[in-house]
Amino acid sequence: MRIVGGANRGLTLAEVGEGDAAAHLRPTSDRVREAVFNLLEGGRFGDPVAGARVLDLFAGTGALSLEALSRGAMEAVLVEDGRVGQRLIRENVARAKREGQARVLATDATKLPANAGEAFKLCFLDPPYGRGLGTKALASALAGRWLAPGALVVWEEAGPMMPLPGTGLLDRRSYGGTAVTLLRVDQAQARS
Repeated sequence: MRIVGGANRGLTLAEVGEGDAAAHLRPTSDRVREAVFNLLEGGRFGDPVAGARVLDLFAGTGALSLEALSRGAMEAVLVEDGRVGQRLIRENVARAKREGQARVLATDATKLPANAGEAFKLCFLDPPYGRGLGTKALASALAGRWLAPGALVVWEEAGPMMPLPGTGLLDRRSYGGTAVTLLRVDQAQARS
């Protein structure tokens, strides 16, 4: 697994080892990550990466956020409640020399506390497949005011996902056994 574009292009990231199998982490493949960022940076959705504050729910190894930082995002908060994931994120943030731009929030993504800071414009949502956790995490992020009006949500699952109230569908793509659903947070929803 490596960073596929931007300033850290080619950087090899730490991955789940044999002793970490119980952590059930499933990092986004390089191929899917590259396709997602090509879609995001293609101009169809503006420029959601450059200068963005990124919220990464179920961050796993941190690959999605680190890819965004490599491509010009300003800051990332990586939400991960597993100890193995937290360790891998910290190791990968150090490898990429992004300590000043990335921080781990060690909590359950489905039970986010209220956000006391500035809201995020880009959200990666990569839950364990088929358990309904993505829906719960997105609802929690919306309720806790983590997402700014007009924020873009990139939701990776085993199949296409339906928008939640307060979001609208922008696009759906399939990459083998991975479905990517792009949503936009409604202007009114993020303020209420």
